[in-house]
Amino acid sequence: MFVITDVTIWNGNEEILENNNLFIRDGKIEKITKELDSSQDYRMINGKDYIITPGFIDVHTHLGVSEEGVGQEGADFNETSDPVTPEVRAIDGINPREEGLKIARKSGITTVQVMPGSTNVIGGEMSVLKTTGHIIDEMIIRQTSGMKAATGENPKRFHGSKGKMPVTRMGVAALLRQKLLEAKKYIEKENQECHLGLEQLAKVIRKEIPLRVHAHRADDILTVLRLKREFDIDVTIEHCTEGHFIADYIAKHDVMVSVGPTMSSRSKVELKDKSWSTIKTLMDAGISCSITTDHPVVGIEYLLTSAIHAIKNGLTEQQALKAITSNAAKHLGVEGRVGALEEGKDADFLLWKGNPFHPQSELQRVFINGKEIMD
Repeated sequence: MFVITDVTIWNGNEEILENNNLFIRDGKIEKITKELDSSQDYRMINGKDYIITPGFIDVHTHLGVSEEGVGQEGADFNETSDPVTPEVRAIDGINPREEGLKIARKSGITTVQVMPGSTNVIGGEMSVLKTTGHIIDEMIIRQTSGMKAATGENPKRFHGSKGKMPVTRMGVAALLRQKLLEAKKYIEKENQECHLGLEQLAKVIRKEIPLRVHAHRADDILTVLRLKREFDIDVTIEHCTEGHFIADYIAKHDVMVSVGPTMSSRSKVELKDKSWSTIKTLMDAGISCSITTDHPVVGIEYLLTSAIHAIKNGLTEQQALKAITSNAAKHLGVEGRVGALEEGKDADFLLWKGNPFHPQSELQRVFINGKEIMD
């Protein structure tokens, strides 16, 4: 057990605590207080002139399933044999020793969601994990955190070029609707033969997990919201690139949104209106937003850089911090463990020399589960 003394704490919920002591025991935050009990045998770390933030969270990545510097041999994020593959799981393709995870933890990203790619209309299940460790089952903090789906150019370009449905946006929506309907009928019937894909998609119908849908263009976002109403399911909008055009409408639907990777180029038509002001417009409409790199589309090490760009375009520093900490944890359904520096939560935190959002600041130390990361 140890305590970081006399430190400034940015707790991830727009609260700044000056000259406090952060107590860590058994990998958890034991307490945060101005009182320092010298009667207990805590190892002391002097935190004066430092700022502590929660460990950062990227809600939408392909870490471990799209490996850094490996090529096709490490490309395990799209099961392209069929446009609909709800039966696959990201956890079965994650290499915990891949370089991207090391870069993530060195950059202060302590929790990530890893998901299948966006080539398929339905891509499979995703997981939330810590970025340290070598055994994926011990890194996981939420094994099934959502079902991946995708609208727009990616599925229709890949499968349509091979003469398969979908060729159009209409086809994408029809496949999504067909499979959701099949899953709904599947759970209404008893004593039928098990179907792995429908069994996993049924979790969406039961609201055990959300459908997390890749949607850039405003019309694709509207399709997702239409399906949410039709099937009464939970969804998140992933990317939401044109969300600023319809922010007030999105706000009526009780959805959470990830924004990014805004640092990428305008590599396709549906990205032509991407903007750093999107996240501020969505937040101003009352929508819970997170920032993502969509690694490897943008390197995971640029998550903080993305937050800085959002600040330059209207977010406050504390809003930007929420977008990569507490909002991100809520987006993933793991807010009980990570995303804020509060009693009882995992001791995932970063020690900064200077304001984290200032270019001259330095990330001094990274802690995950109360242990300092040394690589």
